[in-house]
Amino acid sequence: EVQVPERGGGEVEAGGSLILSCTPSRHPFDDYDWAWYRQAPGRKCEQVSRIRSDGRTSHEDYADSVKGRFTISQDNQLNMVYLQMNSLKLDDTAVYYCGADEVPSRIPTMCDRFRSWGQGTQVTVSS
Repeated sequence: EVQVPERGGGEVEAGGSLILSCTPSRHPFDDYDWAWYRQAPGRKCEQVSRIRSDGRTSHEDYADSVKGRFTISQDNQLNMVYLQMNSLKLDDTAVYYCGADEVPSRIPTMCDRFRSWGQGTQVTVSS
């Protein structure tokens, strides 16, 4: 049975909050930078946020559309990556995926790859 690494999706009203968690299993946790991605119907795959293997992040590690609202974090002892999502908007509705940080040229195809592996958690923001 394939275990989906992402957890925490669901439906929430606009303005609400959700926290996603992820237990990456395809790569050694301490050796990689990690990221959250998302894809909404009809839209391209987008990297939402990334975090370095030592837990560092910066303002530039967030997509413009989520800056100030989303926070990525990780627990190196539990090998988990989190995405705290606050002030959710209708446009945040998407399937969210976690995985290794990728170079920009590969990001457009990453969501397809995650789907092929059975990954993803649906986040639906309603009005």
